[in-house]
Amino acid sequence: MKLFARGKDVNLSRTLIMAILNVTPDSFSDGGRFMEPGAAAARALELKSSGSDIIDIGGESTRPGAGSVTSMEEISRVVPVIQLLKKSCACPLISVDTYKSTTARAALEAGADIINDISGGTFDPDIMRIAAEFGAGFVITHINGMPKDMQNDPVYSCRGAAHDIAGYFRERLAAAAAAGIRSENIILDPGIGFGKTLADNFDIINNIQLFKVYGRPVLIGVSRKSMIGEVTGAAPEDRIFGTAATVALAVEKGADIIRVHDVKEMKQAAEMAFALAGHGIWGDK
Repeated sequence: MKLFARGKDVNLSRTLIMAILNVTPDSFSDGGRFMEPGAAAARALELKSSGSDIIDIGGESTRPGAGSVTSMEEISRVVPVIQLLKKSCACPLISVDTYKSTTARAALEAGADIINDISGGTFDPDIMRIAAEFGAGFVITHINGMPKDMQNDPVYSCRGAAHDIAGYFRERLAAAAAAGIRSENIILDPGIGFGKTLADNFDIINNIQLFKVYGRPVLIGVSRKSMIGEVTGAAPEDRIFGTAATVALAVEKGADIIRVHDVKEMKQAAEMAFALAGHGIWGDK
C-alpha cells in the first residue's frame, strides 16, 4: 500500500502519528492556546520533535454543536502558520483540516500537503477537484449530519455503523476518482464522534478491517473525545489514559494513522500495540 502527498512518498511501514494543532478559539480541548501564528508554528515543530509524522492544522472547530466560520477567517488563521513552517528546515508534513474548497486552495498554495475533509467532499464538492489539481493527499471522513447537529440522535441501518460507513467509502472513493484524485493519495477516516453514539464508535473501532478492503490507509481520531468521557467520566484534559487505551486497541485492530493531541504519550501507546500485534519494533522499520 502506497500513500503520496504532493509527490512525497509517505512511509506506511508502521502506524503514523498525526498531531492535532487547532488555531481556533473554541475547539473542545485546546481552543485559544495557539491562535498567534508564531506560537502555532513553534508548537508544530515541538509536536514533530515529539514524534509526529503529520501536523493537522485546523482553523475551524468541528466539535459537536460548533458553528461555522467564513473561509476568509479560516484562511487568516491557517495560512500564516503554514507559511512560517515552510521556512523551517524541519518543516513537517502538513495537513489542513477543512471542508471548504477556497480554504483548501489557499492552504495548498501556501505549501500544505494533505486536505483533511470531515465531510469527505460532500459539503463542498469542489474541494476534491482542487486536491486533485495539486496532487494532495485527501482524507475522506464520514460524518452523519453537520457539526452543529450531528449528535442529535444519529441513526444507522440494522447492519450497524461500520457496515454503513464501508458503503459510504465505496461511494466517496468513486467520487474522488471522478474528480481526478488518485487512489494513492487517499486516506479513509470513519469519523469517530461525527454523528455517532458510543455504541457506534465501539462498532467502528472493533471493525476497522471492514475499511481496509479498499486498500487505503485508515485514520482513527479518538483523542480526548466524548466517548472516553462517557466511559470514564473524565474531563477532556484528563482523558490521556482513556485515549491511550483506545489508541492501542485501534492500532491492534489495524489503524494505519492515529490523530492525537498528546504525541509523546500516544506514540508510546501505539508503538507497544504495534509490537504486541506482531508487526515488529518501529526502530526496525
